[in-house]
Amino acid sequence: MPTQPKPNTLAEYPDNQSDSIPEGQQWWVYLVRCNDGTLYTGITTDLARRLRQHNGELAGGARYTRSRRPVHLAWCCTCNTRSEASREEYRVRRLSPERKLVLLKQGT
Repeated sequence: MPTQPKPNTLAEYPDNQSDSIPEGQQWWVYLVRCNDGTLYTGITTDLARRLRQHNGELAGGARYTRSRRPVHLAWCCTCNTRSEASREEYRVRRLSPERKLVLLKQGT
């Protein structure tokens, strides 16, 4: 079960530049709001780096977000394992757009 959502400000997230994943590191499930108003769901171990990738500041990022920049963090939560994060990502992706908006308003 995912832990409680974190605040949506990047200043509170560490900017880990390492590609290695330390034992016990948290995984993030996140929703970003694209410039065209759509939502993109993903998982990562480094939320700040991943948002920079989606916005074209670093190499990488999803093809979906490349033509919809800039993107802004709309929601996130932490999970203890990649498996748990993948399950939560799948659950969020299956939500209707209306339910995703409710999720954003509730913050959980």
